[in-house]
Amino acid sequence: MTKSSLIHLVGAFALGASLASAQSAEDLRMTVGKSVVIDYPSDVRQISTSNPDVIDASPVTTREILLHGKAVGSATMIVWSKAGQRTFYNVNVDLNLDPLRRMLRESFPNENINPVTSRDSIVLDGQVSNKDVVDRAAVIAAAFAKTVVNNLSLTAGPVEKQILLRVKFAELDRTRELQYGVNLLGIAGQTQISGGTGQFSAAGLSGTSAINGGTSPTAATNNGTIGSSALSITKALSLFAFNPSLNLGAFIQALQSESILEVLTEPNLVTTDGKEATFLVGGEFPVPILQGGANSGAVTIQFREFGIKLIFLPKITANNTIKMHLRQEVSTLDSADGVTISGFTIPALSTRRAETDVELSEGQSFVIAGLVDNRETDSFSKIPILGSLPIFGALFKSRDEKKQRTDLVVLVTPEVTAPLAANDPKPSLYMPKDFLVRLDPNNAPPTKKSAKKN
Repeated sequence: MTKSSLIHLVGAFALGASLASAQSAEDLRMTVGKSVVIDYPSDVRQISTSNPDVIDASPVTTREILLHGKAVGSATMIVWSKAGQRTFYNVNVDLNLDPLRRMLRESFPNENINPVTSRDSIVLDGQVSNKDVVDRAAVIAAAFAKTVVNNLSLTAGPVEKQILLRVKFAELDRTRELQYGVNLLGIAGQTQISGGTGQFSAAGLSGTSAINGGTSPTAATNNGTIGSSALSITKALSLFAFNPSLNLGAFIQALQSESILEVLTEPNLVTTDGKEATFLVGGEFPVPILQGGANSGAVTIQFREFGIKLIFLPKITANNTIKMHLRQEVSTLDSADGVTISGFTIPALSTRRAETDVELSEGQSFVIAGLVDNRETDSFSKIPILGSLPIFGALFKSRDEKKQRTDLVVLVTPEVTAPLAANDPKPSLYMPKDFLVRLDPNNAPPTKKSAKKN
């Protein structure tokens, strides 16, 4: 064996011994800002670290080494003894999680949260009771590290409670209208004369000349005769009187009308805690929408809801009360205020809407909308001068008085309910008559006994 081969063999043996020593290095874990003391078995001659920014190693005595964690990271420390022996240490410096553990324990005393550090990131492990704890724990951990890995899982909680909302919509619409007016018609010689305030249609005269103070005729025709002349009456209003001896006729409008509309809806909604429920009784009406862009000029149809609508979001609080966010709306189609565009008639919506937040105990009731709408319209017309006469002036006046009152009351009662058990009697619907009774094979009409059985 040559001298060079021997040198390479010795070098390879030394390298192998060094690698074996490195592989058998001791592992040390530290936290930032903490210090540890290593008791070395023999006198120390020299200490070296691979990353002084991570750890600081210094001998205190001949057999004591002081290590201080300066930053998050990993480093290798080598210690030489005076006898020539070398010892390797793999040092990992992690974040100090003691303040985080203490804060999580104080914030969530009943939760199982275990923070673990991995270099400059924090991993949250464990199981918690709800999603709110998951989010809040992640926010707290974010103050201690740039990266937070949230591995918290939710424990299987109890069955969510179901909330029944009993709602009563009561709407009363009362309308009263009073109309009064007089139209006069007479013949003086060969000239026929008529007069009115114009609020109600006056009589029309065919084949004759007339001085007419009314509007154009709009109703069917009633025929009568004055002497040898033909008279065409286009609208007789409410009362009609004619005296042939005086050649004088009167058309009197005297109407009084009252109407009452009552709407009552009692929807019952069931939903779980924290989930939204919606109720709608009414319908949808089409609205044409003009498109732009590439489809410019095209018309599409969208549908808008109307009727009685209720949306509520319940939440059971720690005080065993029910906190609810409610949105209720009562809307009807209003053709009088609608618009007509390109041949499309779009009705307007008469809407009453309320939105509120309330909190109450189970079984308590409250009124969320008590709306009263009073409207009064009074139209008055008269013929100048004639309408101001002391006694006969009433014959040249007309009046249209309209009063409308609308009352809306919404009564709400929440309850915590539970589904029927398997052995509980099931509810049944009451049908006043048999529905779709199956006929017998001979197509004979079923008897009452067989119909009841089916």
